[in-house]
Amino acid sequence: MKEETAIFFKKLAQTIAANVPFVVYRKPNENLVTVVVQNTTKLYHLNTFLEKGFVFSPYSKTAHKIIFPASKSKMFEAELSDFEDLGVGVQGVDAELNMCDNEVKNNHILLTKKAIDFIQHKNAEKIVISRKEVLERNNFEVLNSYKKMLKNYKNAMVYLWFHPKVGCWMGASPERLIHMHKNEFKTMALAGTQSFENTTEVVWKTKEKEEQQFVTDYILDTVKDAIKNIKISKPYTVKAGSLLHLRTDISGELKCEDGLGNLIDSLHPTPAVCGLPKHIATNFILENEMYDRSFYTGYLGELNVKNETNLYVNLRCMEIEKNQISLFVGGGITKDSLAENEWRETVFKAEIMKEIL
Repeated sequence: MKEETAIFFKKLAQTIAANVPFVVYRKPNENLVTVVVQNTTKLYHLNTFLEKGFVFSPYSKTAHKIIFPASKSKMFEAELSDFEDLGVGVQGVDAELNMCDNEVKNNHILLTKKAIDFIQHKNAEKIVISRKEVLERNNFEVLNSYKKMLKNYKNAMVYLWFHPKVGCWMGASPERLIHMHKNEFKTMALAGTQSFENTTEVVWKTKEKEEQQFVTDYILDTVKDAIKNIKISKPYTVKAGSLLHLRTDISGELKCEDGLGNLIDSLHPTPAVCGLPKHIATNFILENEMYDRSFYTGYLGELNVKNETNLYVNLRCMEIEKNQISLFVGGGITKDSLAENEWRETVFKAEIMKEIL
């Protein structure tokens, strides 16, 4: 098995070096690692959700969604039995080279206070605000970091995506946007964050419980006309790397066979990355966040591959450019939020991501 693993990663390294469009990914709680390599460097945009391939969608609903079409791509994969033994090396990246300065901190706290005030005046129930943290890199080895992600985030969608006309992104998302197998539908409401301290038996504060309920209620209201026989689990705690979240599972059956596109469009962006009411939160973000989220809080995954669609919200992600790494972190703001605490949560999330650099 070690020899097969070595052969797989050697082939993946050759793919990365070839500067061709590709994605390597492993779905949550699975051992299968899949590589999709596009045959040309052409940039394909998704035109209809009837297409087949790997989709990479930005946060903005008006921006183009990118697809590696199944008909224009080849694939290779490996079943890895042990993610603890991937030959991870020590890297020469100084992840602390660009620590957040006081200006970044003050700006985020001011934005958080503005969001809290906006919510307390009953203009919204929840707003998700985020920021980008840029680190300089020194001989960064992207494949080595991807191996670390595979090891550290076993219950996440762990991916490395590249297109020479777009750039390179890597992430480990614990949040499913949608799973479809034939007409069987699954999604989740995921919200609330706290650190993992050797147990999932934890107490959640009112703020986190309300935030998670906002997401659950929104999803149920969104899918009620498209999904029948809806089933809802009780909220429970899940581990994602070094973090814990509150999760509710939602499932059912798609009423209309050609309703997938409308369902995806209505679910994205979820309140977990945007807020509620969605149009008000979206406008607040556009007017106040002051940077382009790009593919952060968009979605990615398999579209109509092997009779399944598996899409995940693009969280815990980074953009990798020539000489820098951009980390994206955020958090949900409610009427009970405290600005300093929200700032510390983004710092903690960034530190967790730096562990794989």
